[in-house]
Amino acid sequence: MRILATDGMDKSGVLALTQKGHEVVEQFYPPEELGEKVKEFDVLVVRSATKVRAPIIDAAKGSKLKLIIRGGVGVDNIDVEYAEKNGIAVRNTPRSSSDSVAELALAHMFSVARFISAAGHTMREDKWEKKAYGGGIELMDKTVGIIGYGRIGQALGRRCIALGMKVLAYDVFKIPSLECDAMKYVELDELLANSDFISLHTPSLDGKPLVNADTIAKMKTGAVVINTSRGGNVDERALLEALDSGKLRGAGLDVFAEEPSKNAALYGHPKVSCTPHIGAATGEAQKRIGAEIVELIENFGK
Repeated sequence: MRILATDGMDKSGVLALTQKGHEVVEQFYPPEELGEKVKEFDVLVVRSATKVRAPIIDAAKGSKLKLIIRGGVGVDNIDVEYAEKNGIAVRNTPRSSSDSVAELALAHMFSVARFISAAGHTMREDKWEKKAYGGGIELMDKTVGIIGYGRIGQALGRRCIALGMKVLAYDVFKIPSLECDAMKYVELDELLANSDFISLHTPSLDGKPLVNADTIAKMKTGAVVINTSRGGNVDERALLEALDSGKLRGAGLDVFAEEPSKNAALYGHPKVSCTPHIGAATGEAQKRIGAEIVELIENFGK
């Protein structure tokens, strides 16, 4: 098969596919070109940069394209229902990047709690502001509210429990066997009111962002918001206002409403720990994603 990887692919996955006789082309195309180009391929592999919307699917109708794979967990950058209605299967790699994303969420929790990002930046400016960053907090004995308790949420929950934290989880789908002394499912308002840290692990939702003026008002004063899910899950203006007013202690952000983000007031804010959408960007995760993509392609149609 001919495979187009528009957002890159780990070398181990490319090698495995070529050794099996497939052809892999790594090339990004803008939306206005992708629809025509993808006709020449059997499989389209994307990550988060490429958006596969209805016009691209329309252009690919009746062509060789039979499978779209999202190298990652969420598939909200693909019009899944429309693609499958038109005979194009959609798959993702949910097992591969959960640990990497969970570890980054935890890293942002530490960063905000101990001013790691801000204090490190001042040292690079030849400053020694020890007193300015003396008001850190410990994660032990704090409560983390995890919104979306799927693979990534559970991976974060396990790490937080190991640190001596209490976990409150909100999810439409509950797995009762996961509950224990340190973790329980609650309704969203209870989670918001009782969490010191709130970490988002859901796809983009229709309607208002999960973190908005209304939900921030229900949070503890001094809470910390962590978002490694989707930028659309946070109302950036409301978040900025809460940071400026002192309602929130800080925020850890790996994703933004617009990427690359142009919201310098947010990513440059002294209470924000930020990274440029690198949740799954570890060598280990990329190898696992590559292996899962190979497995999906090899098993497709069997």
